[in-house]
Amino acid sequence: MAECGNDSDAESRISYGDYVVLKRGDVFKSVQVENKKKVIFEKQWFFLDNAVGQLYGTKFEIEADSLDSKEAGQDNRHIVDDGRSQKLTRDDIETLKEQGLKGQEIVQQLIDNSTTFKDKTEFAQEKYIKKKKKKYESDITILKPSTRLLAMMYHGREPGKIWHYNRVHLRYDSMAQILTLGNIHAGSKIIVFETCAGLVLGSVMERMGGFGSVIQMYPGGGPTRAGMESFGFPSHFHEMLHEFPLCKVNALLAGTLDLSEKDADSEANSSRNGQSESSQETSGVSEEKSSEPQSMEVSVDPQEEMRRAERERLRGQKAQEKKVKMEEKRKKLASAAALLEGRNADGLVIASRFHPCPVLMGLLKFIAPSRPFVVYCQYREPLIECYTKLREQGGAISLRLTDSWLRHYQVLPNRTHPVLLMSGGGGYLLSGTTVAADAAKARNQHKSEEPVAKRLKLDEISSA
Repeated sequence: MAECGNDSDAESRISYGDYVVLKRGDVFKSVQVENKKKVIFEKQWFFLDNAVGQLYGTKFEIEADSLDSKEAGQDNRHIVDDGRSQKLTRDDIETLKEQGLKGQEIVQQLIDNSTTFKDKTEFAQEKYIKKKKKKYESDITILKPSTRLLAMMYHGREPGKIWHYNRVHLRYDSMAQILTLGNIHAGSKIIVFETCAGLVLGSVMERMGGFGSVIQMYPGGGPTRAGMESFGFPSHFHEMLHEFPLCKVNALLAGTLDLSEKDADSEANSSRNGQSESSQETSGVSEEKSSEPQSMEVSVDPQEEMRRAERERLRGQKAQEKKVKMEEKRKKLASAAALLEGRNADGLVIASRFHPCPVLMGLLKFIAPSRPFVVYCQYREPLIECYTKLREQGGAISLRLTDSWLRHYQVLPNRTHPVLLMSGGGGYLLSGTTVAADAAKARNQHKSEEPVAKRLKLDEISSA
């Protein structure tokens, strides 16, 4: 790749190990810059070594000047699309590529050899040039990862990976609504439960700027953070991130969470495995002794002894590494539990393929009063159930169930209109604000104890 230009507004330079976003037209791809690593993007492969040291926003292999058409027709009534207007064949274009012509020059050759290009209108010529540029030019812009770019990348290229097995996706305008309704800002304590490959988690961390605490609730054996890693956060961002398994929430709420339970089980299993291995070795030695005739001299193979000693050393090393990992996991679990036990989190964000109602009712208990929460779901019915449950149970006000949709517009002189093709739906959002449950119950009880005449009078005033 050769540098052809740069963006003066870029803030930092590219270095090895950084995650970057490659942009070509409306297509994006997130990659990590590594030494002599082949990158495949839009059916082309190249190395990113020449990008190291350049500013973010640098463009590679771009065109020198824009194509300008001199003559244009009044309309396209005389143009017949019979496939014979272009004199250059596919073999001719491949020959031009082999001669080293760049995309700009190939597009100019196509224009010169088109018999109907001059008869097209100016607008049709612009569309023709844009289409050929996208096909033959290979200008690539290297950008710094951000929520907008990564959301557009996942939405445009791999929507299934965001929502796992379902062919639904979290659109970038819905992501913006989640961050706004959740009041995500620096210095806050946010609980995040998502199954969107870590995209929502990374967006929350980027908005917080490395200040505050983020507690990721995860199902299964461990958290998924592929989308979060694509942001390329510095090390101090990871210090604010904590994790807690969703299966231990009930135990934490009941006060019966045992942090050493898993460690004890693992130690018991390892001790049983060690005993079984030692018993097998002793049994094998006894069988050898019983099969051999009794004698005062014992012959020992030095190579066998060395192999046995090496196996013992590797077994001990693996056991030590496993013990260290279990201790680190226990410390992470303890730190996350300590943050949750205070039940004073500043916000809750849920964007999961699981049914949101039980998850929402359980995690709302960790949120402090007068704090926002937002739940994203691709379908409306689960959020209606959450809405009804919150109205019956109390503890939340300002409940809103909204539908986000997005439409692109083509803005050109005298030709502004909405694009015909648009996304089918951006999902639904349920947002609200928590209140103290005891105060809500007290207000309801006080209202029921009021005299009938006074209660009727208050109802009339409120209705008026």
